[in-house]
Amino acid sequence: MDVRLMAAKLRFPSRSRAIEERAARDEEFRDLCTDFRDAQAAQLHWERSTEPERDERSAEYLALVDDLAREIASALDKAKIIPFHKRWPKPLR
Repeated sequence: MDVRLMAAKLRFPSRSRAIEERAARDEEFRDLCTDFRDAQAAQLHWERSTEPERDERSAEYLALVDDLAREIASALDKAKIIPFHKRWPKPLR
């Protein structure tokens, strides 16, 4: 299993297969999942930190995690849309 996808699959367990399928064919989506994983790790780091800027940094990363989660969900939703080509009318005889 690709560890870069784990955080996204944990966030969206019902879409785990779709995440794997999209990641298999889309490098940008894989990068998005990696960014999501990294942002979650950074948010957790700051949440556990004792540094004075802890609350501010934790909130910033939490907002980033939420934004990236919305991007992942949007990318998965777009992948479900199957475009149909417009049929041209048959010529009159």
